[in-house]
Amino acid sequence: MSLKTRLAREIALSGPMTVADYVTRCLHDPQGGYYATRPAQRPILGAGGDFITAPMISQMFGELIGLWAVELWSRLGAPDRFRLVEVGPGDGTLMADALRAARLAPSFLEACDLVLIEPSGPLREMQAKRLADGDVEPRWVSGLDKVETDAPIILIANEVLDCLPARQFVKTDDGWAERRVGVDDDGGLVFGLVKPSAGFIKPDFDVAPGQVVEISEAQAGFGRAVGELVKAATGAALLIDYGRARPGAGDTLQALYRHEKVDPLVEPGQADLTQWADFQTVLEAAVRAGADVTGCLDQGEFLHLLGIEARAERLKQGRPDASAIIDRQLARLTAPDQMGELFKAAAVFAPHGLVVPGWED
Repeated sequence: MSLKTRLAREIALSGPMTVADYVTRCLHDPQGGYYATRPAQRPILGAGGDFITAPMISQMFGELIGLWAVELWSRLGAPDRFRLVEVGPGDGTLMADALRAARLAPSFLEACDLVLIEPSGPLREMQAKRLADGDVEPRWVSGLDKVETDAPIILIANEVLDCLPARQFVKTDDGWAERRVGVDDDGGLVFGLVKPSAGFIKPDFDVAPGQVVEISEAQAGFGRAVGELVKAATGAALLIDYGRARPGAGDTLQALYRHEKVDPLVEPGQADLTQWADFQTVLEAAVRAGADVTGCLDQGEFLHLLGIEARAERLKQGRPDASAIIDRQLARLTAPDQMGELFKAAAVFAPHGLVVPGWED
């Protein structure tokens, strides 16, 4: 039985499903969820898959993240034991590039306990293959709560927040309503509006009638968990994602299939579903958990501060024949009309006096 059929039956019996619950089922349902099954059946990443991430655009991205981690480790006092944690490592490309760049600091690699957090079995297999010949042997845990806190933490989460779903609320002429997934007379999935459940707090910014506001308990929970982990262990977490630095209205739910946007209700489990990161919600939750946070930087500015232009020039010197390709990769990662402004970077850290690379001023 398809995931769509099972969801339609469940909704018919139990009532309309929140957008957040629907996205979670589409991504993680054990029998039909996108991340639970798709990687084993066909690629989901890269040119032949459904979407591409920054590490897959250019090796420069992962290399700079690796050097960022080395510099942070140095600022933590170069401890002889620390944990390098990546949440949602994709196919392992980012970490492979980061560890290769970190060879400039052999003591960093010797001190590193590499921990990967990945719920998808097929993706774990891809990560294991990618890192099989690396300098550090990885191990996997099921969640942030399984990461030990007896050594400093350096955590990387690239395009993780957008996988953490949000509920959707709509301002109407008669007040607020929640957007949910229901079933039509033909058994198809449709969006509809219901009265908000108890506990809904309307946003404190202006919203015009008809606009959608997204509220993500999952993203807030992630921020709280990261804050608690960093507070307990010391260190820093780097969060990079597309989204908003400040709250605002807008329906950001999208489904991608082979790099094209598709209807998120047509084939549940067949496409990647995402929603924008709400950085303010995530960072405020981390602060309430006892950690400190930086402000948000545009990805282009962050990579500029890490020296991506200089890295691009070095690559072009070694491969003059690839200069045009490297220039296109640089633009894709940093240009305002590509990933440069839509994607943001922020950090959660402890102790208070730690200066996180990229946020020196």
